[in-house]
Amino acid sequence: MDIDVLIVGLGPVGATLACLLGDLGVKTLVVEKEAQVYPLPRAAHFDHEAMRLFQQLGIAEAVGRHARPAPAYEFRADDGRLLMRFDAPAAMASSGWQASYMFHQPGLESALRTKLAGARSVEVRTGWRFAGYEPDGDGVLVRIEGPETAEVVRARWLVGCDGAASAVRAAMGGQLFDYGFDEPWLVVDAKVDEYARVPDVNLQVCDPERPTTCVLMGPGRRRWEFMLRPGEDPNAALTDAFIQPLIAPWDCGPVEIERRAVYRFHGLVATRWRADRVLLAGDAAHQMPPFAGQGMCSGLRDATNLAWKLTAALGGADPAWLDTYQAEREPHVRAYIEQAIGMGRVVCTLNPEAAARRDAAMLASGRSPAMPDRPPPILVAGHVAKGAPAAGSLFLQTWADGRGLDDVLGPGAWLIARDPVRPVPGLTAVSLADPRLAGHRAALAAWLERHGASAVLVRPDRYVFGAGDPAELATAWAAPFLVSA
Repeated sequence: MDIDVLIVGLGPVGATLACLLGDLGVKTLVVEKEAQVYPLPRAAHFDHEAMRLFQQLGIAEAVGRHARPAPAYEFRADDGRLLMRFDAPAAMASSGWQASYMFHQPGLESALRTKLAGARSVEVRTGWRFAGYEPDGDGVLVRIEGPETAEVVRARWLVGCDGAASAVRAAMGGQLFDYGFDEPWLVVDAKVDEYARVPDVNLQVCDPERPTTCVLMGPGRRRWEFMLRPGEDPNAALTDAFIQPLIAPWDCGPVEIERRAVYRFHGLVATRWRADRVLLAGDAAHQMPPFAGQGMCSGLRDATNLAWKLTAALGGADPAWLDTYQAEREPHVRAYIEQAIGMGRVVCTLNPEAAARRDAAMLASGRSPAMPDRPPPILVAGHVAKGAPAAGSLFLQTWADGRGLDDVLGPGAWLIARDPVRPVPGLTAVSLADPRLAGHRAALAAWLERHGASAVLVRPDRYVFGAGDPAELATAWAAPFLVSA
């Protein structure tokens, strides 16, 4: 069997990458060791950028049935005083969707797999596992093992989306950079009815006796997370005798516990995300504490970054260009890991005196000194027009007559110019006078005016390559694609 891309792992990241490659007609095989979608909650949050991606895949409505807009996010002291609050934005985010969503992961995964079932160029094998690989010229020979047989598949690219304990990462000899943040937490997922007395906000209770998280999940669900104290037995923490006294003070009425697990919240980044024809994505490449809600979101960004670059490499671009994947994604991921660790250090304070000092500082300033006030990360390296206005930032999506800009202009890279432009191979090139942009024209013209540019080139992952002169942007954009492998 000879294929273009072999993906190991069919969680949200692997399934999203497979969907994107399927839409691009790339011959893809996905192997997943589990036979079915894991039926219980895991990830809890995704952001507007992820929902924009689901829009691109045509599954936003299906995903939305298992999600709800995230409420405000509060940090409270052990006595209930409000230390810090992040309000849910009233306006739509730049991607044209709500800023954040709480969701039920099995519903998301089912929507992705339904989409994959209609992808002609993608084959999915559940109950199969990755068993090793060896380089083979301009590809790799990958050994996979199924319930009754084994097979060697030749793939031009292998992508490990196989989670924190990635077998692909181990096979490529990958090492992990450790941020030194490692805390054990008990996670309890529960079903609650519409009459349950539960908070209508997401909460971090900064109690030095027992730091606690309480957040909404998908519709009808709630999650509690309780930090384990030094010396507490993780196995004992999974029992009703341990859990019920922790939930009882919330006085929320009957709840049905559907999942309990002990996790270690930590920050890890793979030192290498690419070894020749082998790549890592999602938790195989990076792991972060959940406090910023960016773990799965970061993996989905990996998938969108990789999909169009793999397609370009398969089309003749220099394979070494795939090094831009880690160059772009690692600083972005590290920014979110450091933000999450900063939030975690606020919460995970067990010393009462230190907690009192923290509370006093937060009450005085309205935020924690451990959490830098930083804008969303941008791409600082890789395939962007360095020094150009807005380079590396996420491009906006406007809506008109029920259609988003992404729907109007479609997949691939865009060149949007103030004045008419010549057709450019490999780009959707439009001027503001294009009738399709009628409902979007004013916002796009204002964006160009704000950045002092006559055009903007937007990458397929909807990050800005750069703004400036249209001809110069098109030439700079095309340079890597002109190099033959």
